Amino acid sequence: MMSELLAPAGNLERLKWAVAYGADAVYFGVQEFSLRSFAGNFSFDEAQSGLDYLHERGRRGYVTLNIYPFSDEYARLVEVASTLDEMGADAFIVSDLGVLSTLKRLNLKAALHISTQANTLSYQTILAYKELGAKRVNLARELSLAHIEGIQSAINGEGIETEVFVHGSVCMSYSGRCAISDHLTGRRANRGECTHPCRWNYSLVEEKRPGEYYPVFEDDRGLYLFNCKDLALFSFLPELIRAGVVSFKIEGRMKNAHYLASVLSLYRRILDGKTVSEADAWRLLGRVDNRGYSTGFMKGEISHEDYEAETQRYQSTSLWVANTTEATIDDYRVCDVKNTVRAGEQLELLTPDGVSDFTLPDVLLTRDGESVDHVNNQDSLLMSKDLPPYSILRRVK
Repeated sequence: MMSELLAPAGNLERLKWAVAYGADAVYFGVQEFSLRSFAGNFSFDEAQSGLDYLHERGRRGYVTLNIYPFSDEYARLVEVASTLDEMGADAFIVSDLGVLSTLKRLNLKAALHISTQANTLSYQTILAYKELGAKRVNLARELSLAHIEGIQSAINGEGIETEVFVHGSVCMSYSGRCAISDHLTGRRANRGECTHPCRWNYSLVEEKRPGEYYPVFEDDRGLYLFNCKDLALFSFLPELIRAGVVSFKIEGRMKNAHYLASVLSLYRRILDGKTVSEADAWRLLGRVDNRGYSTGFMKGEISHEDYEAETQRYQSTSLWVANTTEATIDDYRVCDVKNTVRAGEQLELLTPDGVSDFTLPDVLLTRDGESVDHVNNQDSLLMSKDLPPYSILRRVK
């Protein structure tokens, strides 16, 4: 199998954005048994539409059933999996051993993929999952490149694939199995309800001085005691490919289309063998909201100083102001406006083919055909048909 770029989708619209920007496969959840309860998720009708959309374009759709269910939830889980299997799901992503065993006994057409939640650290565990019916295993984010190379050396030729998360948010807890949200809010991370308290602001209290709060500042937004930097492993793709990793996974079922387009654009170019300088890569990734970037554990043991030097540089440098749609009116393409745009403004254009400078016309045309000097957010304007659908216009800060 050729290298696969695997993208997230929180809803049907973002699935289409992922396809436009080069995803070979898309993973998404339905409204039950997914570990992203607040991502929107897909109804069964939307799941069918999404799978049809993917298959018509030669892409694959993987459905997340990676919750850790209680005993009385298995009957419903079987119903959901069976329905999605009939719809044509290409794989189910699972974490729980009981779920894996149950779905294996159903003799589904869909493959079974092991989630990052299972925290797989060794080739012995991978081979055990193969014996239990898994086709693919997502490797734990705590592994270094050397660890991954060793694992691949042991399993190449064994008939089981591996997948690596290469970009996106990282949980402060081991493979995302965190209890802080449950403790503070009653919402359980392992049930898809995490409120992300690791990203809240905190103050210190000295034991003998109760009620006296000591703020500690990391930057002008406050201190984030548990807040991990975002993962960005684009520079390691060639080595991971040589090692034998099959699938490269992007995190972000709760992220917007601007994030998806920007990140997928970079990773697609690299997987296609195109030369991208490190400076250009960071510039592109810096256009979207982030918490700074890191290569995580990929280098092995790194010092705190190395980590800080690696991650302090990057914050969002652009504002998503508009994007083109598939809709056209006469000789124009409909463009949805997210933030106010003005005639003649200099913007940056992101398309599936790359990034370029773009200047808005001296007179803007609204969807109703009115000529104006600006268009407010939540409205639409008409642009040249030459702009491909799913193009993003953004204001560089």
